[in-house]
Amino acid sequence: MDDMRGTVRDIRSTTMKISASDVQVHYGQNHALKDVSVDIQDRAVTAFIGPSGCGKSTFLRCLNRMNDTVASARVTGTILLDGEDIYDPRVDPVQLRAKVGMVFQKPNPFPKSIYDNVAYGPKIHGLTRNKAELDEIVESSLRKAALWNEVKDRLDAAGTGLSGGQQQRLCIARAVATGPEVLLMDEPCSALDPIATAQVEELISELRNQFSVVIVTHSMQQAARVSQKTAFFHLGNLVEYADTTEIFTNPKDPRTEAYITGRIG
Repeated sequence: MDDMRGTVRDIRSTTMKISASDVQVHYGQNHALKDVSVDIQDRAVTAFIGPSGCGKSTFLRCLNRMNDTVASARVTGTILLDGEDIYDPRVDPVQLRAKVGMVFQKPNPFPKSIYDNVAYGPKIHGLTRNKAELDEIVESSLRKAALWNEVKDRLDAAGTGLSGGQQQRLCIARAVATGPEVLLMDEPCSALDPIATAQVEELISELRNQFSVVIVTHSMQQAARVSQKTAFFHLGNLVEYADTTEIFTNPKDPRTEAYITGRIG
């Protein structure tokens, strides 16, 4: 887990998955995000860091149109997923969120069995034709979330009965069950203890072999451990975006350096 930036992996992950240009977000009169332009690589972990209220979660929620659910929100600019505008009126946000999965800060399993938590997405999106196919997706998703061995004998048990770290991995399994291409994670470890955090971080490193992962984190150490690219947000602006090693060892903008060294934040 120490070296996340091997040469082979970097060569493999140069394809752009998401391209954002001049993205602005207003909540009523509040100008929350200003002129954000960034390209997010496929098969890589991109971390968004910055002080509370700097716009990083707001931008993350633009990537699967979660801001659509906020009545006062207005999003302008362009966000392309594989070259297609996700804000095109013809794009169904529900279908988009099957392709761009999301894991939230607090583990939020449904009040259903472990099996039904994972099966929910494939069922509503009509991804399976029979119970055998659904069983396969549930097992595969739980394996991807490194949870299968812990729960395979109690799939009928309530998801809410799992430990906090297991619940968060269940939510990751639920997110990957629809076969997404991008996985968004908003502070996925902030409610977890150090052992569960380490398990989720290890999982994130594995998930990037199959997905483009974007993570919002308050922990600079976490960003340094799991990501290949890091974007620093401050006061609604994307200040700097570069390879993670560069952001942490040789930042170009004095505001980035001030944040990294603890002078602002």
